[in-house]
Amino acid sequence: MQRAVTMKDVAQKAGVSVMTVSRAFKQHASVGEATRKRILQIAEDLGYVFDSNAATFRSQRTGFVAVAIPSINNANFADTVGAMSEALKDEDLQVLLGYSNYDIHEEEGIVEQFLKRRPEAIVLTGGRHTPRTRQLLERAKIPVIETWDLPDDPIDHVVGFSNAATMHDLVRHLVGTGRSRIAFIGGDTDGDTRGADRRRGFMAAMEEQGLSSERLIGAGDPPISMREGAAAMSRLLREHPDTEAVVCVSDLSAFGALTECARKGVKVPDDIAIAGFGAYDISSICVPTLTTINPHPEEIGRKTGELIRTLLRGEGTGTEGVIRIGIEPQLSVGESST
Repeated sequence: MQRAVTMKDVAQKAGVSVMTVSRAFKQHASVGEATRKRILQIAEDLGYVFDSNAATFRSQRTGFVAVAIPSINNANFADTVGAMSEALKDEDLQVLLGYSNYDIHEEEGIVEQFLKRRPEAIVLTGGRHTPRTRQLLERAKIPVIETWDLPDDPIDHVVGFSNAATMHDLVRHLVGTGRSRIAFIGGDTDGDTRGADRRRGFMAAMEEQGLSSERLIGAGDPPISMREGAAAMSRLLREHPDTEAVVCVSDLSAFGALTECARKGVKVPDDIAIAGFGAYDISSICVPTLTTINPHPEEIGRKTGELIRTLLRGEGTGTEGVIRIGIEPQLSVGESST
């Protein structure tokens, strides 16, 4: 297949600059009539079609930042996007949102659609993507920020934290209360890459403490709901009735586990301790209150927005390469694990 004829091809054939060709198509006064006619004839002979949209995009900002999130009904991601939008407001930038439903292949299609609209920057959730997604973004030559993760090989810049490391804090807390038979409730697949990292972090933390990490209860495909958390807790109590504590992949699944214990007459935290992740509102108002990890979603959004502003202003784009902004999640001990 022959490549498309470009404006540069016309310019070389006519012996003029690319800018002169562009001005000829725009009827610019600085181009003489004879020169204009010759350029237009050469373009006609070569089969070149002037792309007015491309010319517009080259000279004007599109005014939006594209953001891909796994879910539109997750309060944490909503807080991140809200704080990011606020940080971008003074730059007259709007957010274009797409959601992947925890599917990196779906994310690939979203990124491709984003790039067709030439965003000022692209923000992704997580650090794992398809090879083609990486290729598209590496060639895009616009700022790319991966959030909610700390990938070893980032595409461009990063604002996030290690999901695996947060589980070490939870496990150490639970072991410190005298509990050793600890389980994990999470997704059955790696679709939620951050949830999968938490599962791996849990296993590593248990082994670090010299404890068994085999009590892993799958709860279905992500995102794990309250209902699925309850079903997983029912299975855990049936298969491992001597379990002393359980770490859940999110506060929603932890709340489901908590309600299942109430239905079965299992006392929390006397019979079993429960911990979640996310510091959702529900964690502080349920009875008992939940032990959880606060990932500071608003801070992720604010720092991401500030980084985009810096990059688009041409600051921070020197020789420093990848910019990594670390977020420090915080353990919040509730009544469910005392």
